[in-house]
Amino acid sequence: MLATLIALAAATAQPQTAMTEDACARIDAQVSQKAKAEQDGARRQFDWPNLCRYADENAKVATAPRIVFIGDSITEFWKRDQPAFFSPSVLGRGISGQTSEQILLRFYQDVVALKPGAVHILTGANDIAGNTGLITPESWQNNIRTMVDLARARRIKVVLGSLLPADAFWWNPSMRPATQLAAMNGWLRDYAKSQGVPFIDYYAAMATPTGGMKRELTDDGVHPNKRGYDVMKTVADPTLRALAE
Repeated sequence: MLATLIALAAATAQPQTAMTEDACARIDAQVSQKAKAEQDGARRQFDWPNLCRYADENAKVATAPRIVFIGDSITEFWKRDQPAFFSPSVLGRGISGQTSEQILLRFYQDVVALKPGAVHILTGANDIAGNTGLITPESWQNNIRTMVDLARARRIKVVLGSLLPADAFWWNPSMRPATQLAAMNGWLRDYAKSQGVPFIDYYAAMATPTGGMKRELTDDGVHPNKRGYDVMKTVADPTLRALAE
């Protein structure tokens, strides 16, 4: 294992704006040696932020997109369930299960290096769930701030999306996240206002009075179904149109 890590470090020692094809091949070779049931764990071990996930797609981007949507499963499944919303000029870069720490680590490759006109950032629920371990609200806030700073340093417009409502996480049944999600959205709204960037409030359109997601908009209480994504598109459209003006 030590020899493998040394070899991987040597292969990726030079500054890069994206994961190289050779490095990804080395990682895939390591992963392929694992049993299928262990592949997800192996991927996290060798490529924790999953830089390889969009490496091929990024390499094929010929023209700077109008906007990149980056986030977790909410963003990933949006592209799956509403493919017509995305196009060569509207890119989806969501990865299911990721926290803001992982998204920050791939932000340069999956957003900045593509030179989009704007970026839509939506992340935080998995931080509450502890998907990659304990993270404080302040650390999540700093990850958001850093992504905003990285984008604005390259004159990429920023849009912050509210976290979606949920009163339980099915993969972490002990969690009751409604209060935390509401608090995080309050911070996002205030931060967006202080920075002069748009804030898209999906939460207000999708939440029940107790902080859960409206039953008709979700099949599992956390992720929107097709009807839920229709609501999200309707809420987002005015802001996205204004960005294009």
